[in-house]
Order: sequence, then structure tokens, then C-alpha cells
Amino acid sequence: MRQQTHKRGRFTNKTVAIVAALALGGGGAAIIAANASAHGDKGDSGQNHTVAAKAGTIQCPDVGQKLSDVPQKARPNVDKNLAELDNQVAKAYQQMNQQQGSSDAVLSKLNDERSRTMDNIGSAMGGDNSQLQGMTDCKWQEVATQGGQQQGNQQGGQQQGGDQQGGQQGGDQQGGDQQGGGDQGGEGANDVPGNAGGQAGNGPSQDDFVDITKVQPNVQQPPQAQQNGSTGTFATECGVGDPKLRNSDNVIVAPGVGNGAHHTHDYVGNDSNDAFANNQTFEQGGTSCKNQDDKSTYYWPVVRAQDGKDEADANELGGGQEGNVGTILTPTSSKIEFKGNAQSKVTAMPKFLRIITGDAKAFTNGDKNANASWSCTGFEDRQLTDKYPLCPEGSSVTRTFDFQSCWDGQNIDSANHRDHVAFAGEDGSCPNGFQAIPQLVNTITYDVPANTPFAVDGFPEQLHKPITDHDDFINVMSEDLMNEAVDCINSGKQCG
Repeated sequence: MRQQTHKRGRFTNKTVAIVAALALGGGGAAIIAANASAHGDKGDSGQNHTVAAKAGTIQCPDVGQKLSDVPQKARPNVDKNLAELDNQVAKAYQQMNQQQGSSDAVLSKLNDERSRTMDNIGSAMGGDNSQLQGMTDCKWQEVATQGGQQQGNQQGGQQQGGDQQGGQQGGDQQGGDQQGGGDQGGEGANDVPGNAGGQAGNGPSQDDFVDITKVQPNVQQPPQAQQNGSTGTFATECGVGDPKLRNSDNVIVAPGVGNGAHHTHDYVGNDSNDAFANNQTFEQGGTSCKNQDDKSTYYWPVVRAQDGKDEADANELGGGQEGNVGTILTPTSSKIEFKGNAQSKVTAMPKFLRIITGDAKAFTNGDKNANASWSCTGFEDRQLTDKYPLCPEGSSVTRTFDFQSCWDGQNIDSANHRDHVAFAGEDGSCPNGFQAIPQLVNTITYDVPANTPFAVDGFPEQLHKPITDHDDFINVMSEDLMNEAVDCINSGKQCG
């Protein structure tokens, strides 16, 4: 990790006021909204407004993560049914969000639907339900906020001209602006922009943000390269994504299913990535990469400013209908680099190898597969997995994704999209039966508007928690280009 050279800027008073407002109830990440659509009610101001109600979310066993042995011929049917499970949870969450029935009734209906869908999965696998035991029932998961108290709860609000006006802990919400009592850093929280804690009512919360200058350096040095190690790097430049190519599909996890991600992705590299793409589609597609032999697809959930404004997808699935709201931020840069292994030379990735790093459902699944990290430029020696950083003036927000760098030598994918690849150990060695491949490291940078909180897109029930961040990759480099990358890395050069 390079030495910190960025001169630390002073937080503006308004930025400090954001923290104050979040602490005073502006946060809604753990709040199910009542009497409002998932993207809020839009008034003449063009901003979204939400009344918050219950603190919690729906937690369901992640069936897809548990399926380690699915016959190849059964995978298309299984994948479609797994996508249907996600769809059921999203609909149930929205019903609770809009108070369409009691929580018990919604959960009961959801579990009945899941039971039938899981029977379909078992039938597709030849009647083998052994991997599905105990995975039917979903439950309501209470979410504790700061101090164990529910934050952002509003009562007695009235709808006038599309604006919510009602009492709120620490202040009132009028015309979409949060007005909180108290002050911090010399200015009151009434200086904070509207929807400071998540304009859709389902996140993020005040607990999800931290001042990066208050975080202690926590990045460990990489293992020292051994004599047979590979120390080179290979970079590929593919731009920052075309807004016209954004979609809410998920071709790795839910192939053939529209809106399989329930959130919007940015795409760089291959320009033909959607739910219905296949290896031939990728082979024939174009690419945004400068090296036209790299038709790989690199994609990740978008980041949105919680600025109270409607994006183009405000009324669409994957967008506002599922709580993903606010202005989508276009990255200022996306650095794509492949690195070596401390213990051994790397071998070429197979074409069409699929890798997912991070877990889009880590908030309800737990942090076992959480891997993405957040930070600020100039503070790269401190990385956050479960917090969003508040960066000082002059510093940009960064997301870093370190991909798995060990491959089983046989499969380009696996039933749960994880078992065919693995992370290297602390000393850089791969697990038994795995071999080192070039490690993809993707760092994305954003200039977040001043005094504006932000959130990563996600499944609606994941409450826009930073721990759910993830990144996806399918290798579509030509054989010659992949061999060039391997030779570069193994010879200790910096190429690309």
C-alpha cells in the first residue's frame, strides 16, 4: 500500500451537519416505509418523500448459496426458480413497505410461495431435496439502530401537495428537507440536504456512515513474494460505463430472467451484457476496452446520491419500484488491473470464466462472503467493509474489489457461483486442488456531490447496507491477450 500523500482537508461545517442529522433521525436504512411507494411520493419539487414506520427487514435462507451439487442439465431450470425466490422476497418486502396486509400474513404467503418454488427446484434436480432442508421459512428481522433505538420514525404526518409534513425525532421534514435540532461543528442539522438518511425509507441509516479521518489505518501489507512468485501487473482500460447500457439483469446468477438483480448495474467492457447474453453473445459483442481483444464484461451495482431527485428509472423495476432511488453517479474512473501470486506463477484464466466477489445479500446472509471495501482517495490505508465513508473536502469516494485468484482448473462456473474459485491464503498460497490465476482488482472512484449522502443499489430487503457491495466479471479476453497478461505478470513487468 502506498504511503498517504494526500493533504487532509478540513470537513466543511455542512458535511459535519450531515453526521448530526443522521444521528438525529435522518437515517432510514433500517426503516420500512409506510403509506408511501418504494420510491416515495413525488411532489412538484421533483423530490421523493417518505414516512418511515417499522425498523427491520425480511430475512430468508439464501438457497442459491447452499446448492453445491446441481446437475448441469438442471441448472437453467434451477436458476430461474432461484430468481423467482428473489422476486417473491422483493414483492413481499414491497407489500410490507406499503402496508398491504399484516406482517404475519405477508410472511405466511411468502413462505407458501417459497415452498412451492423449492419443490420445483427439487424436481429439477431429480427429486433430490436434501440440499433444501430447512430453507423454506423467512422471518422478520428486527434491525437495531444507533443506541438500540429506532431512528427516523415519523408520526402524525399529513400529505399536502405531495409533501410530507409531520413530527420527526429531532425535527420536521418539510418540502423534502430534513430539519434536525441540535448542532455540531458550529451549524445545525437544518443545513443538511433532504433525505439525508435514504430517501426511499429503506436505507441507508445514520449508522452506515463514518468519518474516514476518524478511522485508524487497517490495511495489512500483502504477503512477500517468494522466489517462484509472480510480481507483475497487467492493466486494461475500459472506461467508466455507458448509461444507455445500464440494466437490472444478472446474467451470472439469473440467466434468462429480466430484472434478476432487482438493482441497476453499470457495465464496462462487453457491450452486450444483459439477462439473455450467452458465451456466443459475448464473443460477438463489442467492447469499451481500448484493447479490442478484451471483450470481458465487468459490472457492479450503481451508486446513487441520496439527493431527493428522481432518476430515469424512478418508476421501474430495479429502480424506484424497489427502493433504488436518487441520482446515479457516473464513476470518475475505473481502474482494472490483474496481479500475480506471492507463492507461484499464474496460469491463464479459461475463456468465459465467471467470478463474483462480495455478496449482494450479506446483510441477511452474514459477512462470510462480504469482500468489497470503501474508502477515500488519500486514505487508502483504511478500508471499510460495513460502513460508507464520509470523505473530507477534496477527497473522492472509492470502492475496491479484490477478486478470487485461485481456480479449480476445471470449471468456468459452479452451481453457487463460488465453489470453482477461491481466495488465496494469507501467505498467498492456493487451497489444495486449486491453481493461481491473475487476480482481478477493480477500484472505482466517485466524486460525490458536496454534503450529499449516497448508497449502493441492492436487493430491496438488504436496506442499502454498504456490506452488500459486490462486483461481477466474465473473462472474454482472446487467448493471445490472456497469454500476454500471464507472461507479463509472471515476468514481473507492469503492462497494459
